[in-house]
Amino acid sequence: MKLVRLLDDQRGATAVEFGLSAPAFLFLVFGIIEGGFMLWTQFSLQHGVEMAARCGSVNKTLCPGTTAIQSYASSNAYGLNPPTSTFSVSTPSCGTQVSASYAFPMVTGLFGSMTLTAQSCFPK
Repeated sequence: MKLVRLLDDQRGATAVEFGLSAPAFLFLVFGIIEGGFMLWTQFSLQHGVEMAARCGSVNKTLCPGTTAIQSYASSNAYGLNPPTSTFSVSTPSCGTQVSASYAFPMVTGLFGSMTLTAQSCFPK
C-alpha cells in the first residue's frame, strides 16, 4: 500500500524538471551575453580603425605619423582601451590603411579567447 502511494506521489517533479532543463537554459543565456560582448568589441574595433584611417588621410596635424594614428585608433575604440600595438598602419594604393588584431577573452572561460580583426582604408 505504501509503495503505490509513493509511486503516485508527484511532489518534487518540478524541481527535477528544473534540474534537467536549467543547464541548457543557462548555457543559452550566457551564450547570448557572450555573443553580445563579442559584437560590441568588434564594432568598437571597427570604429577605431575607421576613424584612425580617416584621420591619417585627412588631418595631418592631428595624425602626422604612425604612432599618432595608432594612439588615435586606440582612443576611438570605445570602451576597450586596447594597447596601441593592437593597431598597425600602412599606406597601400588605397590610401591610409589601419588594421587591428585583438584577442577577445571569453567571459565564460570555456573556450579560451578568439582573435577579432578589423581593417579600414581611407583614400588620400
